[in-house]
Amino acid sequence: MLECAHLRVRQGFEIRRQAFQACHYATLARELPALIIGVGQTAHSAPIGAQSEAQAVLSRVYQLVTSYLHKYGEATAIQAALAADRALVAAERSGDPVQIGAAARRVTKSLVYQQRPETAVEFAITAVRRLEDGLVEQGTLGLSTLGMLYLAAAFAASSQERTTARVRAATDFVDEAADVAKRQGRDLNEDWTMFGPTNVGLHRVNMLIRFEDGWSALEAADELSQQALAGMTRERQAGHHVAMARASLLTRRKDNAAKELLEADKLAPEEVRDRPDTVNLVKDVVGVTASPGGELRALAERCGLRA
Repeated sequence: MLECAHLRVRQGFEIRRQAFQACHYATLARELPALIIGVGQTAHSAPIGAQSEAQAVLSRVYQLVTSYLHKYGEATAIQAALAADRALVAAERSGDPVQIGAAARRVTKSLVYQQRPETAVEFAITAVRRLEDGLVEQGTLGLSTLGMLYLAAAFAASSQERTTARVRAATDFVDEAADVAKRQGRDLNEDWTMFGPTNVGLHRVNMLIRFEDGWSALEAADELSQQALAGMTRERQAGHHVAMARASLLTRRKDNAAKELLEADKLAPEEVRDRPDTVNLVKDVVGVTASPGGELRALAERCGLRA
């Protein structure tokens, strides 16, 4: 009976993770509470021999909760930090280096949203040093986790005011992730990471945008394979369109910024209309456009803005 309960919880997690990667956030929000309760009960009642796996699943669920809350940025920073901490505690109890690394990545991002980017960088790199050997032993699954930890460090480093040293550090972290991706060989969705050369390229673009280097971001985006991008999840594809809108706005290409936002909205409406950062981007694009077209005005209205 316990095995059946564990299987149901695991299947429930897989379904909700698919919803996240498809940008079905409203559905996810409705279903997460029941999933949290179910996985908590399963972990509590698991026999000694099954505790490690039960804690690993519990960690995965709290990681999903954290990723969902991160979509709303600083507004949900406290809740995300609590979920990330619970994910890390469960991962440590499981003893699984993959889950420990994955949870550490969520803690890193949570520290950034708590306005502690320097601590976030240190935390991520400490996790890399501690876990690297164990992760490499796990093949592509471990390599994906290791690569994403480097990308988390890059995110944290590029979330600070731009300096030559910080640009160099963030670039080095992305380059380290690129080396890991080469060892992995191709884009894979191991443990729901979508890690590989394409994902590293997407993070390189986003890093440059966070440093407000729009032209370099556009140049980096030109190096991405369109075929490979089409193989990414809807969440990653829509996120890239939003990133291109930001880069276009930084380089005063207002029409292209509007075009990219419309493409993102067409692909994944909830990635645009329900995320505060993206809604603010729509507002900025409308604000710098002398005569917004009908499609852009309609998008603004769908985001709850006046255009």
